[in-house]
Amino acid sequence: MISALSWVRKGAAKYVPEVAEPPSKEEIEELVNTDSVDKSGESEDEEQMDVDTEKGDADADAAVSQALAAAKALNNDQEGDQSSAFVQNISDGLRELDMDHYDDEDGGIDIFGKGVDLYYPSNDMDPYLKENTEENADDEEEEIEDMTIKPTDAVILCARVEDEVNLLEVCIFEEAEDGDSNMYVHHDIILSAFPLSMAWLDCRPQSGEKGNFVATGTMGPAIEIWDLDLIDEVQPLLALGGKKRVKGKEKKIKKEKFKKGSHRDAVLGLAWNKELRNVLASASADKTVKIWDVVQEKCAVTLEHHTDKVQTVAWSRHSPELLLSGSFDKSVALMDMKSSSESGRWSVDADVESIAWDPHNEHVFVVSLENGMVQCFDKRSASSDTVSGAKTIFTLHAHEKAVSSLSFSSVAPNFLATGSTDKMVLSL
Repeated sequence: MISALSWVRKGAAKYVPEVAEPPSKEEIEELVNTDSVDKSGESEDEEQMDVDTEKGDADADAAVSQALAAAKALNNDQEGDQSSAFVQNISDGLRELDMDHYDDEDGGIDIFGKGVDLYYPSNDMDPYLKENTEENADDEEEEIEDMTIKPTDAVILCARVEDEVNLLEVCIFEEAEDGDSNMYVHHDIILSAFPLSMAWLDCRPQSGEKGNFVATGTMGPAIEIWDLDLIDEVQPLLALGGKKRVKGKEKKIKKEKFKKGSHRDAVLGLAWNKELRNVLASASADKTVKIWDVVQEKCAVTLEHHTDKVQTVAWSRHSPELLLSGSFDKSVALMDMKSSSESGRWSVDADVESIAWDPHNEHVFVVSLENGMVQCFDKRSASSDTVSGAKTIFTLHAHEKAVSSLSFSSVAPNFLATGSTDKMVLSL
């Protein structure tokens, strides 16, 4: 199941990604302890239930042992003669093998000789290795070529779940000169929870240097930022928010607490501000929108202007201070982050699934809904006190089921693609 997709800016990826250093012993212990804590967050009643279960299992084992002992005692008298004969047969067999003098025997026939001819002084003299040298060289060159990411390659990020494993795949789409295309998974990252959203960004946490990163939102409250130029990485570069565990003073049961500024529920949507590179917006099932400073690694602003789950967020390409948010409260809100105030609101007929700004018109955006409809609005058609009645530029019944994604073409004006849970993709 594919749950989210994102493009990587061409030329942003390293030509040859590096292999991450293996985690230290302390990091492994931390991962194991965190995982064990997550799986053992039980109440006192659950712990008592486990104790009772273990006691019941012990009683059952004791009863089985007692029954077996009784059966053995009853059979001893009946099978005494048979057992004696069986033991005598074993003794006769061991006496015939003479195992007591096994180590004193000569080596016997050396089937394999002295072993001198089992190896060659040099690999070049080994005919088997010599024959495969050219093939191995070709294989190595092919592997190096597969690991190389060319500036002309299209890199696609794919969040998916396969056999209950949460994955983020870095895929390469390449077009050959003869017109044939090829797509393959370059490397993947194992995520901590079911992926729901992601946003590519070029801002490195702490330093702000340019790089190749992705922010991922999952069923958990944390936002993980990964370095896409590292292979076999097991820990994110940064986690914004999330849970932390502390021990109670009187009881050993560990209580859940959230990090400062963290979401309290799943992160449903993410959007990176391309102009203000250190700014990341997130939408959550906890009904809030948060603005994060990636360099300072903290939540800068929390917005509570929706009354239900916030599904999606999108920054304006032409006015980087404007942020759209769509919610299950059947409304779309426009926030001006210079003043942290609402600039407009539009009501719709169903839960909002996705929103997208038109890259060719700074005033226009589209909204996709749970009922299969796609609506287009002009941001100038609503004011801060307008909740309903705003006119739409157009309304399309695009799908029979929820329209889960929208994407404008950055090259062709008025060209829009939609994806739906009806397993259809339409170009409008």
